[in-house]
Amino acid sequence: MYTAVRTIRRKALVGFARQRELHGVSAPRDGVRTLAEELSSGVRASSSIVDDTVPSKRFYVTDAPGKPTVFHATRQQERLSSTLAGEVPKLAPVTTRSEHSAAVAVDDEKGYESSSSMEDFVEVGHKLADAARAITVKYFRRGFQIIDKEDLSPVTVADRETEAAMCSIITRHFPGHAIFGEEGGLTMPEGGSDYVWVLDPIDGTKSFITGKPVFGTLISLLHKGSPVLGIIDQPVLGERWVGVKGQATTLNGRRVRTRSSTALLKDAYLYTTSPHMFTGQTEDAFVRVRNEVKIPLYGCDCYAYGLLSSGHVDVIIEHGLKPYDYLALVPVVEGAGGTITNWSGESLKWLPEIGEHSIGVLAAGTRSLHKSALSHLIGVQQSCAMT
Repeated sequence: MYTAVRTIRRKALVGFARQRELHGVSAPRDGVRTLAEELSSGVRASSSIVDDTVPSKRFYVTDAPGKPTVFHATRQQERLSSTLAGEVPKLAPVTTRSEHSAAVAVDDEKGYESSSSMEDFVEVGHKLADAARAITVKYFRRGFQIIDKEDLSPVTVADRETEAAMCSIITRHFPGHAIFGEEGGLTMPEGGSDYVWVLDPIDGTKSFITGKPVFGTLISLLHKGSPVLGIIDQPVLGERWVGVKGQATTLNGRRVRTRSSTALLKDAYLYTTSPHMFTGQTEDAFVRVRNEVKIPLYGCDCYAYGLLSSGHVDVIIEHGLKPYDYLALVPVVEGAGGTITNWSGESLKWLPEIGEHSIGVLAAGTRSLHKSALSHLIGVQQSCAMT
């Protein structure tokens, strides 16, 4: 049944592509109605996004004190969506999806199932970002409850509703894929999966709750541990960066590039979310780089990586990032010509068995600038301690 649905959907997309060739890019989709169109019409309640989920044999796994606890995935959705209700606000139509999908041509050699599968992944990635955008905009600068988690980081009803909506969409389209969300933990299908969606519904919750529009939704898809799709969506400003492994990064459908004119650290603009994310040796390492750059800046969360990918920022250094904080950034930064690694200069990957560990991340607009920043960051004999 699932194969038949995918076949029908692909035929519809092929028909749409043919109409584009005959009539131009503005040709109608002839019955192919996306979730973005439903959201922009303002008629679909956010609760229906979760209610559409097709049941599947999945399990929710979370790290509890002592030993892991295993539940059926439906319990996770019930927990995350218990407060999900009300109408989705009207949004401007999202027009970047078909433009990006039309430009994607993926080789089997790159590690994906097929070129059509990657188009499907990108399409669903946009649906996730559309759903997240509707919910976060609904709550932004409005009154809502703020809850402190065990690590004292804040979480809101918007975080939980957004993640629940995205999880339901993934489950409906790809029931054989795993999901790892910041709020809901890991959902793994029976038998495991080579594909894992990693979600951060609101990266920069502190910015969100204080009304500063530099937070974002982070969406990534991993294949055998490597990020092959990454999305940074800033819903208030209406900006969406999309990165696909081996492809050029786009911002709202237009290709972007990092800034190549900054050759030396003394001319670089550096961002980090907060100087308080560094302590002890990591603080010493950060200060070594900060003292070399032209201008150090603070407070942009994931939005800084979008700015770097668009050529406005040169270097970003952060520490204490978890998988859902950094995995979506990898295809975006690399597809724009930048370099992003941990503090030992290693590429960023993740597997569920590794767990929710924290690392340091270094991103730069060029390889040479990254190399220079890394040499100051790790010092002479500190590469192991900085990872």
